[in-house]
Formats: sequence, C-alpha cells, structure tokens
Amino acid sequence: MLSVSGEFGVVNQIAFQGRSFAGKSILNYGILDHNDVVYTKSPLKSNPYGIIKTNLGKAGVVSTLYAVYAPLKTVYSPILGYYFNLDTRVNNYLRPLVNKGAKNDMKVRDEAVLEGKVCIPDSIETQKRICNLFSLIDNLIAANEDKLNQLKELKKYLMQNMFV
Repeated sequence: MLSVSGEFGVVNQIAFQGRSFAGKSILNYGILDHNDVVYTKSPLKSNPYGIIKTNLGKAGVVSTLYAVYAPLKTVYSPILGYYFNLDTRVNNYLRPLVNKGAKNDMKVRDEAVLEGKVCIPDSIETQKRICNLFSLIDNLIAANEDKLNQLKELKKYLMQNMFV
C-alpha cells in the first residue's frame, strides 16, 4: 500500500507511517507503477490544491483518493517530479483547475488535472540530462548534510568533554 507525502513523495505506508490505512477491500484502488504520476487532492498547508508526485520506487496500490497517470512516451516522468517539486509551481498549476467547495473539499475531475500546461524540453534525452543534474545536486546536498551533522556531533562531544 502506497501513500503520498508532500516532503517525501510516494512512500510505502507501513514503512513510513507504521501501518496500512487500507480499507477492507482494495478492489477499486489504483495501481501505481514505477514512473507513474500521482495527484492527491488532499490539501496541505503549503499546497492547498493538493500535490503531484512521480513514483520513483516500487509499484503498489493507492487509495481511490489518488488519481494515477501513466506518462506520455515523450516524457521522462522523473522530470515531472522535479517540475512539481516547488510549492509555487504546483500551486500555480493546480489553482485554475481546482475548485474548492464550501467545506474546503476539492472539486476536480481526475482528467481536469491534465488540462494545465507544463513547460519541459521536447527531447527526452535533454529531460534525462536535467534529471541527472538535479540528482547529482541532491546527492551533494545529502552528503554535505551528513558532513554537517557529523561536525555538529563532534562539536557537541568536544564541548561536553573540554571543561570536565
């Protein structure tokens, strides 16, 4: 059972939240394949119209709250994950497509989410190269965050033991 997180993207529900929230039957649930795109109309504080994420992990099932889309053959789907990663971009994309009801519920057909315009390069090779660049930058950031955390721990250790 998969779920969608604003911060972490598509996640395994049990690994991420400690349990599955699936109903008694998953007969009507959607199948989310690797590289599929998923939209959830659940509003978040920074994403009042919902979020759009790409499944970069294993395939699984998602509740009926999610709309699942297979990307066109001309689109390298991870680029959509990067494209919609910015809150302002996903909000600007969804704002004209989504109507909020009186009780803050979302009024949008699954097909309507596909009506917006996305500006990405035509060449799938260029899309892949852009994703590779962003992936390298993500890895650099993660490595430097690890280094920073290690230095903070070292400083803490030294401060605790320096004035004994």
